[in-house]
Amino acid sequence: MERSFPVVLVEFNELSPLLMDRFIEQGHLPHLKRMRDQSEVCISEAEEKPPDLDPWIQWVNVHTGVPFSQHGISDLSQGHKLRYKSVWSVVSDAGWPVWVCGSMNVRYDENIRGYILPDPWATDFEPYPHELKPYFHFIQQNVLEYTNERVPLTKSDYVKFMKFMIGHGLSFTTVEATVRQLLSEKRTGGGRWRRAFIMDKFQFDMFSAIYRQLKPRFSTFFLNSTAHMQHCYWRHMQPELFTIAPKSDEQRKFGSAILKGYQEMDGLLGRLVKLVGDDAIVILATALSQQPCLLYEEKGGKHGYRVSDYARLMTFAGVTCRYRCAAVMAEQFWIHMESVSEAEAVETRLRTLRLGERRVLDTRREGSSVFASCQITQAIDSDAVVQVDGSEQTMPFFNLFYGLNNMKSGMHHPDGILWIRHLHRRHTVRPEKVSLVSIAPTILDMLGLAKPQAMKGESLLANATESAVPAA
Repeated sequence: MERSFPVVLVEFNELSPLLMDRFIEQGHLPHLKRMRDQSEVCISEAEEKPPDLDPWIQWVNVHTGVPFSQHGISDLSQGHKLRYKSVWSVVSDAGWPVWVCGSMNVRYDENIRGYILPDPWATDFEPYPHELKPYFHFIQQNVLEYTNERVPLTKSDYVKFMKFMIGHGLSFTTVEATVRQLLSEKRTGGGRWRRAFIMDKFQFDMFSAIYRQLKPRFSTFFLNSTAHMQHCYWRHMQPELFTIAPKSDEQRKFGSAILKGYQEMDGLLGRLVKLVGDDAIVILATALSQQPCLLYEEKGGKHGYRVSDYARLMTFAGVTCRYRCAAVMAEQFWIHMESVSEAEAVETRLRTLRLGERRVLDTRREGSSVFASCQITQAIDSDAVVQVDGSEQTMPFFNLFYGLNNMKSGMHHPDGILWIRHLHRRHTVRPEKVSLVSIAPTILDMLGLAKPQAMKGESLLANATESAVPAA
């Protein structure tokens, strides 16, 4: 009888190799240290430069073994347009179950064997099977509206989510952490930023329940909370690097936020390794990493602004056709129309909005949709007004947008973490950097499956012709 060796791809988005080594040496990350000491340790290379150095581009490289120049997926919520098979599709085609939990910009075929949970920014993509929808909707609204004081969820949404979690692995650990978090917020009036780690615990409980039930041959587990902490709070972790120092009370609140994120990842990795057991190959990948963002310090730092009322914005811009808006990440959003001509007209109208000499929105049309983002990055006076170009029509800027809480402190870096815990558990260090497109063919090689012709990367196994596991 063929013995099963599952492969689990742990996707902790944008963790830094430098911070990882520092926190391990300081004794903060025992589970990650154990994983590193039992793994083939590599530095992955994204091989892209800004503006194409983004995780929603690089994770597609990881999953398909195809470079950005070939797959062309450049924004969030575009995965369904991908023309190439991802690892899980190849594994499913071979007759094995798969479990994709939260990975960025995914696509799947209708006959997929297993479960697919898209990332929470996938506003035009449904999870599979339908039973995942209450969970997906709840997490998506919490992620997309994290900057708002009130998340747009009904009592019915909360009830459906709790019913789902009770039937999908809700643990006492998560319940206890949730209660403690809410009580702490009520007592102190702050600390809402820690909710991201509670969401991670829900995700792990749900992943665990389905993993035990499905016994997938290949699975992914994606988390983004620590990447968010780095973007927001690197300034508070290392204020000496920045020209604009954080306020003393902010320094006190957020100085340990990034370390807290790494510690949360450490705890979940320990639980995941225990879940999958000794006969699983575990791969930790970050796709890329972050570094201090110092590019905007002389300009007063990089500020972000998000649309507060889409209907008000579109009416002010003179848009009269039917449309649907979908928030994405930070200042970005999609606008979907019913025809290409309507999309062209909407893009033209949005480009007329000015703040002084500056255009307010950056736009790009794709078919019958427009991808837009607020391109104002400097501090704005409270009485600033937006004007429709060529008219006297004006509106206060802050009637249309609201400021995100934190100046940008972390920015993307092409180096990433790639640790492969083989079955033999031997620790080695690969001296050369590894292309992200090598990860997919390596996983298929571990499973004894041939890579699709379009997959350009080469396997990292020493002998790529000798499969680690018998083919299906």
